[in-house]
Amino acid sequence: MRVSRVQAEENRQAVLNEASRLFRKHGFDGIGLKDLMAGAGLTQGAFYKQFASKEDLAAQASGRANERARRRWSAAAEARPDDPMAAVVAFYLSMEHRAERMDGCPIVALGSDAARQGADVKASFEAGIRDYLEMAGAWMGGADGEADADASRPKVMAMLATMVGAMLLARAVNDDGLSKEFLEAAAESVLAASAAERARRRPAQ
Repeated sequence: MRVSRVQAEENRQAVLNEASRLFRKHGFDGIGLKDLMAGAGLTQGAFYKQFASKEDLAAQASGRANERARRRWSAAAEARPDDPMAAVVAFYLSMEHRAERMDGCPIVALGSDAARQGADVKASFEAGIRDYLEMAGAWMGGADGEADADASRPKVMAMLATMVGAMLLARAVNDDGLSKEFLEAAAESVLAASAAERARRRPAQ
């Protein structure tokens, strides 16, 4: 039976949603098309009607994962307008986020894999990283999102690298205590840097 355009698009979205989660759990090369499609409740035969290749799916699924990560950062920030960066640090550098292998930060879950992929997958990750930098740069100086981009950019990049690196290390070890130490040390460093930047931007009295 022929699938309608509406149903075909729904199927495509289902594959993207499931692939974004399964890739984060297994890696790009750790799961085949059959299992990816089965996860979305479809057969492998439907794959090439929706995507040019597995790399095409990887690039689009990475974009989907990064979109969701961006929404999570924004939601956390909106819940604490007085200090949005602290809110993001609280959820990102948490043991709960560490446990989110399928739904957590795609840069942590797939960053090393992305480095070995083609240009399209790397482009999806670059877009996600740039989103993180833009948001953190706006929040780092306080709730008003004041620009001051040139002075802040190296600090924002260091903060993002600290957060991603800490979560990567926290997930790489078995010892929960050591994981928590990595996350707490990173949170302390990032919050101190954010506070210093807020103080620097504060108008002189």
